[in-house]
Amino acid sequence: MKRKTISSLVILLLSSLVFYSCNDNATTPVDSNSSQILEKNKPTIVTVSTFATGLNNPRGLKFGHDGYLYVAEAGTGGSLTSDCDQVIPPIGPYTGGYTSRISKISPAGVVSTVVDNLPSSQTSAPSGSLVGGVADVAFINGTLYGIEAGAGCSHGLTGTDNTIFRVNPNGTTTTIVNLSEYQKANPVTNPEEDDFEPDGTWYSMIAVRGNLYAIEPNHGEMVKVTTSGKIRRVIDVSATQGHIVPTVVAYHGNFYIGNLGLFPVIPGSSSIFKVTPSGQIKKDASGLTTVLGIAFDNKDRMYVLESMTAPGFPAPPGSGKIVRILPSGQQEEIVTDLVFPAGMTMGPDGNLYVSNKGFGIPDTGAGEILKIELQKQNGKDWHDKDRHDNDHHKD
Repeated sequence: MKRKTISSLVILLLSSLVFYSCNDNATTPVDSNSSQILEKNKPTIVTVSTFATGLNNPRGLKFGHDGYLYVAEAGTGGSLTSDCDQVIPPIGPYTGGYTSRISKISPAGVVSTVVDNLPSSQTSAPSGSLVGGVADVAFINGTLYGIEAGAGCSHGLTGTDNTIFRVNPNGTTTTIVNLSEYQKANPVTNPEEDDFEPDGTWYSMIAVRGNLYAIEPNHGEMVKVTTSGKIRRVIDVSATQGHIVPTVVAYHGNFYIGNLGLFPVIPGSSSIFKVTPSGQIKKDASGLTTVLGIAFDNKDRMYVLESMTAPGFPAPPGSGKIVRILPSGQQEEIVTDLVFPAGMTMGPDGNLYVSNKGFGIPDTGAGEILKIELQKQNGKDWHDKDRHDNDHHKD
């Protein structure tokens, strides 16, 4: 018997909060005896502070060589409509506008605009009018690139497409690759028909060895894009994992992707998967929930951002967490009580930076960036004693 679920993320958690569908690959709670279960009482000292405020649905973020933190803001949507094939209700039809932007934040926390008036779209009212726009940023040789998730005729914006674009020194943008065209011409093996976005809902992008790698949750794939605009699929996640909604990609000797899972939220039903450059995939960690961020420190420890961890449809705000996974595989919560966090990066100072209130918050300018300072005791990290010579995170 199929479990009735809500499909996740359609613009990141965003569009799938109220859409029911039947799915044979529904996940189940992790066994409570699993070695991956969080050690909730393990002592850790962190300092959480507000680094910047006044953002609109902040998502992916990266530091530039200038020391500034660059943040993708999905924007506030708009009222424009289109007459092409639309995303089906209750998520669609979308409406859109040009309210998305990329901002940069100085070391003192001062926010300024890098490029604005970018496509932003929002779901229909029954799903809470959740917004998607620029989803992430990355740097190659000092040049800034952005990835768009809120564009496309199916998202209410006629004459636009989801793209990866380069930000020019004068504040203009140049399209590198048209992602909407690519996905329409190259369908994945197992698309979820009841939860399908023709233009895609690209969410995460990183730079590795001079190329860009991006992940798309709704169709379920990761691609490689060169700066000259060549694109190829690295892995069709749907082919082996089904509709698990892969959301975020990081690199640490191999690629690591996390998945959001399906709604209603089942704590412990999400995972981290290791993906080789040739596209081989295997599960690396389990017992996680609604993963929207992955980062590594210089001791090979993985940090995982969980956007919602309480069961529900969706879970109530304030249940977001950061989990640290040691090379031994042991997990521990180091930060709790985050409000719909949507992105995370490791700063050059060794601290974590998180996009908090990244979706589902109706107030304009409510988004913020939090700084998570990892404290030390007697000059050593709490878990220096737990380091292993054989790092399970790298082949």
